[in-house]
Amino acid sequence: RRPADTEIDWKAYMQEVEGFANGTLDYTQLKGDTGPLVYPAGFVYIFLGLYHATGRGSDIRLAQYLFAGLYLINLLLVFRIYCRTNKVPPYVFFFMCCASYRIHSIFVLRLFNDPVAMAILFLAINLFLEEHWSWGCLLFSLAVSVKMNILLFAPGLLFLLLQRFGLLGCIPKLCICALLQVVLGLPFLLVNPVGYLTRSFDLGRQFQFKWTVNWRFLPEEVFQNRVFHAALLLAHLAGLGLFALHQWHSSKENILTLLKDPAKRKPASPRLTVNNILAWIVFVLFSSNFLGVCCSRSLHYQFYVWYFHTLPYLLWCTPTTKLAHMPKVLLLGVIELCWNTYPSTVCSSLSLHICHGLILLQLWYGTAPTSVSHTPPPSRKPTAMSKKSQ
Repeated sequence: RRPADTEIDWKAYMQEVEGFANGTLDYTQLKGDTGPLVYPAGFVYIFLGLYHATGRGSDIRLAQYLFAGLYLINLLLVFRIYCRTNKVPPYVFFFMCCASYRIHSIFVLRLFNDPVAMAILFLAINLFLEEHWSWGCLLFSLAVSVKMNILLFAPGLLFLLLQRFGLLGCIPKLCICALLQVVLGLPFLLVNPVGYLTRSFDLGRQFQFKWTVNWRFLPEEVFQNRVFHAALLLAHLAGLGLFALHQWHSSKENILTLLKDPAKRKPASPRLTVNNILAWIVFVLFSSNFLGVCCSRSLHYQFYVWYFHTLPYLLWCTPTTKLAHMPKVLLLGVIELCWNTYPSTVCSSLSLHICHGLILLQLWYGTAPTSVSHTPPPSRKPTAMSKKSQ
């Protein structure tokens, strides 16, 4: 039997897009049982397609089959990233596929929009690894239009674009991201631009204490305090700055050289292998997202998918001895246990922060900085490289 709360979010999603299907273009009027629509326009279009495919949202079983297919596609995209970087031992893929009840629930049972955004994001990362930067930026922006958590990857992506293209070269890529947001939101922007922007990109939205996974050990008044939120934001920015200076950027030149044309920079010495360059790209993106998760104002249960598939990479991207494999597997197990504790407790939330802290320490002390040349890594089709990187 389907659990009683399975349909809550799905029904709310269908109610929100139903208004758009009926011709409502004022974003402030799109609502469901759980409250007003708070996602950007890409969410509306994708779930409108699901709305029509499932008989106005009534065929939940068909929707679950569709999300099961999305889950398999997501795994294939993640596996391809891991295979290209060659950092994670094969047995870890078992845990990624079979060991997380919570992830299976988020994808196939509860039908959240988070998996949709993450699947598009992983497709974008695959394109970055193939040097299709423009197409990757387009899909990255599409993922943001489904749910804004994808913006946690944005600092890392900006760093990569500056490193690869320089300031002037990365502006067209950023314009691609911005233009797609305008195109997708245009029907709503023409009717009520303020309403669309304030609802779909509300960075100051308050979260309910009863759903938090990571801050249960705090008093509720501290959890809701704006000073606490500001402190988390400062910690996030500080973490990004430190990683950008000491982990992402390792050249002997000043980090401001990223603003230069790549052809005018000093080439890295020695030259890196393709796998090392690809591994560095993934490390920058995944660590950028992980820093955001660690400093999040609140993590709800469906947010686990934001970083679950990146955890094995973050744990195994550092040099590992045979004896160190078991503690890393144990760390994955403890994190899984924390996310499967419902409702969250003081112990589970503290344990989650301890695990996050241990991963951060490993990334800081165990990751050897990589000097990356401005020259793009060779692909499987070297003759097409000049076209691919445009």
